[in-house]
Amino acid sequence: MSKMNPVVHFEMPAEDKDRMVKFYSNVFGWQAQQLGAEMGEYVVVTTAESDETGRPKMGGTINGGFYQKSEDPVLNHPSVVIAVDNIIEAIKKIKNGGGKVLGEPMPIPGVGIFVSFIDTEGNRLSVLQPLEM
Repeated sequence: MSKMNPVVHFEMPAEDKDRMVKFYSNVFGWQAQQLGAEMGEYVVVTTAESDETGRPKMGGTINGGFYQKSEDPVLNHPSVVIAVDNIIEAIKKIKNGGGKVLGEPMPIPGVGIFVSFIDTEGNRLSVLQPLEM
């Protein structure tokens, strides 16, 4: 059996990120951290108690983020991020499996290398090759 690649992060679009942060903080107790312009004003959300590396302590839990909604309907739906050991190999597998990679892999400082893709059913997801720990 081949290695399974886990879901490690989720993303959701927001028309009003402040309103969205307030909702998820008040309703579910999530903590939010607004990143700067160099990171596209992305909001990282912590949904579970995390260790010193920012990873959730409890198995089966993931953290996520909010990004600005855009005119592109493909980007305006919740999405998941899947961890992979080698992003180049993952891109080959996605393409060979009938998926479409959106753009080129991009580094996320302190996190790893990331690229989004469309699966065979039209869903947008992403793969992340995390930095070595």
